[in-house]
Amino acid sequence: MSLDHYYLLGRSGLRVSRLALGTMNFGTGGFHAAYGRTEDEARPIFRSYLEAGGNFVDTADFYTAGESETILGALIAEAGARDRVVLTTKFTNSVDPGDPNAGGNGRKHMIRAVEASLRRLRTDYIDLFLLHTWDRVTPVEEVLRTFDDLTRAGKIRYAGLSDVPGWYAARAQTLAEAHALAPMVGLQLPYSLVDRTIELEHVAMGQSLGLGITAWSPLGGGFLTGKYRPADRGLAGEGRLGGNGTPGRSWTDREWRILATLEEVAGKLGVTMAQVALNWVATQPGIAAAIVGASSAAQLDANVAALGFELPAELRASLDEASSVPPPSVYQMFTPGYQGWLVSPGVKVGDKPAGYAPAVRNWTPGGDA
Repeated sequence: MSLDHYYLLGRSGLRVSRLALGTMNFGTGGFHAAYGRTEDEARPIFRSYLEAGGNFVDTADFYTAGESETILGALIAEAGARDRVVLTTKFTNSVDPGDPNAGGNGRKHMIRAVEASLRRLRTDYIDLFLLHTWDRVTPVEEVLRTFDDLTRAGKIRYAGLSDVPGWYAARAQTLAEAHALAPMVGLQLPYSLVDRTIELEHVAMGQSLGLGITAWSPLGGGFLTGKYRPADRGLAGEGRLGGNGTPGRSWTDREWRILATLEEVAGKLGVTMAQVALNWVATQPGIAAAIVGASSAAQLDANVAALGFELPAELRASLDEASSVPPPSVYQMFTPGYQGWLVSPGVKVGDKPAGYAPAVRNWTPGGDA
């Protein structure tokens, strides 16, 4: 299986793979050190991703205290792959304790972060530069103006957001359009069978306003791999969720039911539970790509194989049903059942008829249709 089919990210001309390579574990420093990989250990993972045809690589200045960017920069240069790779990095987290302007989303820190990332990544431009997390205080206008200035200066090619409220992303995109500033093209958010929260607003917002969603933690922090099972207390199994489970997190009966359904579907298809979970995320509405990490080249290859099969409609429906959560509060009013009360009995109203906007696929002659 390869990643040689590419799609446009959001409302842009940027072609990206449906599986992005997450490099949060490249490096052994900082917050992510417990499961980090040295440069020599990261090299075969990165090379395997490129050899599979992947081109969408994700990092952040915060990962492994900057080591992720440093290692990634070295590996890209070593492979001579800078023009091929769609390089994504993120800013927001503090890089200098005690300095109030060394973190957050203000202009001073954004420019400082870009320059530092460019040095570590050994490049003179970043393909996709993301605000890592909403800081609640920086005016969105300041963020947009700085994104625009960095784009005009050639420091970045595209701008995007990560882990922000739906209203914030919508406001940012609307202001960018209204003032002819560089638009947001990507939105990075957590999404998996155990966490479908973004379906309440973010997915429809992204589809309407041209932000392609890249899903992080598509395996639910490893829970959906199937190596964890209920125990008297916490989780049984080894890994980051083993022992007493994730701090502050208790897995529910709903989530164990999801795991049981996932196991059943995987068995029917003859693939792994992780592959089914990845396939489900990567092929959901509004999702441009799923971010996958790997501790080895073999694990990366197994992740890539997740796109080598199609989920039959009845099995997808089983997963959807097991993982569904009733919409809360006002969101109940946006469901088909409630919306049916808004039109006259017997009248059918829709957005566009089937086939109104057929998919455009520019595959090579003789390639898959």
